[in-house]
Amino acid sequence: MSFCLETYLQQSDDYKVLAKNSGVKECYKIIETESDELIHVNPGDKILGARLIGLPPIPVGINEAEGTILITYTKPCHGTAAIELPVEKEELISIRKMDIGA
Repeated sequence: MSFCLETYLQQSDDYKVLAKNSGVKECYKIIETESDELIHVNPGDKILGARLIGLPPIPVGINEAEGTILITYTKPCHGTAAIELPVEKEELISIRKMDIGA
Protein backbone atom coordinates (compact mmCIF):
# COMPACT_ATOMS: atom_id res chain seq x y z
CA MET A 1 0.00 0.00 0.00
CA SER A 2 1.70 3.15 -1.13
CA PHE A 3 -0.21 6.39 -0.90
CA CYS A 4 0.04 9.94 0.35
CA LEU A 5 -0.55 9.79 4.09
CA GLU A 6 -1.41 13.50 4.26
CA THR A 7 -4.19 13.07 1.67
CA TYR A 8 -5.43 9.89 3.36
CA LEU A 9 -5.76 11.65 6.71
CA GLN A 10 -7.67 14.50 5.08
CA GLN A 11 -10.09 12.31 3.12
CA SER A 12 -10.68 9.22 5.24
CA ASP A 13 -12.38 8.47 8.53
CA ASP A 14 -10.75 5.04 8.71
CA TYR A 15 -8.07 5.93 11.29
CA LYS A 16 -7.85 6.92 14.93
CA VAL A 17 -5.90 9.81 16.42
CA LEU A 18 -4.49 8.73 19.78
CA ALA A 19 -2.74 12.05 20.48
CA LYS A 20 -2.33 15.26 18.52
CA ASN A 21 -0.27 18.43 18.80
CA SER A 22 2.02 16.52 21.12
CA GLY A 23 5.69 15.91 21.60
CA VAL A 24 7.55 13.02 20.03
CA LYS A 25 8.34 11.30 23.33
CA GLU A 26 4.71 11.47 24.48
CA CYS A 27 3.58 9.86 21.22
CA TYR A 28 6.24 7.15 21.56
CA LYS A 29 4.88 6.24 25.01
CA ILE A 30 1.34 6.00 23.67
CA ILE A 31 2.45 3.74 20.82
CA GLU A 32 4.38 1.53 23.24
CA THR A 33 1.39 1.08 25.58
CA GLU A 34 -1.34 0.72 22.93
CA SER A 35 0.41 -1.86 20.72
CA ASP A 36 0.36 -5.65 20.89
CA GLU A 37 3.71 -5.79 19.07
CA LEU A 38 6.42 -3.16 18.79
CA ILE A 39 9.17 -2.74 16.24
CA HIS A 40 11.65 0.10 15.79
CA VAL A 41 12.74 1.83 12.60
CA ASN A 42 15.24 4.53 11.69
CA PRO A 43 14.29 8.16 11.10
CA GLY A 44 13.55 8.67 7.42
CA ASP A 45 12.24 5.13 6.87
CA LYS A 46 9.01 5.07 4.87
CA ILE A 47 5.86 3.55 6.31
CA LEU A 48 2.76 3.71 4.10
CA GLY A 49 4.47 6.23 1.84
CA ALA A 50 5.39 8.65 4.63
CA ARG A 51 8.90 9.17 5.96
CA LEU A 52 8.90 8.97 9.73
CA ILE A 53 10.52 11.85 11.60
CA GLY A 54 11.68 11.63 15.19
CA LEU A 55 14.30 10.61 17.69
CA PRO A 56 15.86 7.23 16.90
CA PRO A 57 14.81 4.53 17.25
CA ILE A 58 11.24 5.29 16.16
CA PRO A 59 8.62 2.85 17.51
CA VAL A 60 5.98 1.41 15.21
CA GLY A 61 3.14 -0.44 16.89
CA ILE A 62 1.38 -3.42 15.34
CA ASN A 63 -2.06 -4.72 16.33
CA GLU A 64 -2.36 -7.64 13.95
CA ALA A 65 -5.73 -8.86 15.25
CA GLU A 66 -7.22 -5.44 14.46
CA GLY A 67 -5.24 -5.06 11.23
CA THR A 68 -3.72 -1.75 12.30
CA ILE A 69 -0.39 -0.06 12.89
CA LEU A 70 0.42 2.86 15.17
CA ILE A 71 2.88 5.47 13.99
CA THR A 72 3.92 9.01 14.73
CA TYR A 73 3.12 11.64 12.16
CA THR A 74 4.85 15.00 12.38
CA LYS A 75 3.40 17.99 10.58
CA PRO A 76 5.39 21.25 10.73
CA CYS A 77 3.73 23.91 12.90
CA HIS A 78 1.23 21.34 14.23
CA GLY A 79 3.45 19.06 16.31
CA THR A 80 3.45 15.28 16.36
CA ALA A 81 0.48 12.95 16.45
CA ALA A 82 0.15 9.27 17.30
CA ILE A 83 -2.21 7.67 14.79
CA GLU A 84 -3.62 4.20 14.27
CA LEU A 85 -4.12 3.18 10.64
CA PRO A 86 -5.56 0.08 8.98
CA VAL A 87 -3.11 -1.93 6.89
CA GLU A 88 -3.23 -4.98 4.67
CA LYS A 89 -1.62 -8.17 5.98
CA GLU A 90 0.94 -8.02 3.15
CA GLU A 91 1.97 -4.55 4.30
CA LEU A 92 2.55 -5.85 7.84
CA ILE A 93 5.16 -8.25 6.45
CA SER A 94 7.13 -5.45 4.80
CA ILE A 95 6.82 -3.24 7.89
CA ARG A 96 8.19 -6.01 10.13
CA LYS A 97 11.20 -6.40 7.81
CA MET A 98 12.15 -2.79 8.59
CA ASP A 99 12.71 -3.57 12.29
CA ILE A 100 16.20 -2.50 13.39
CA GLY A 101 15.93 -4.59 16.57
CA ALA A 102 16.35 -1.77 19.06
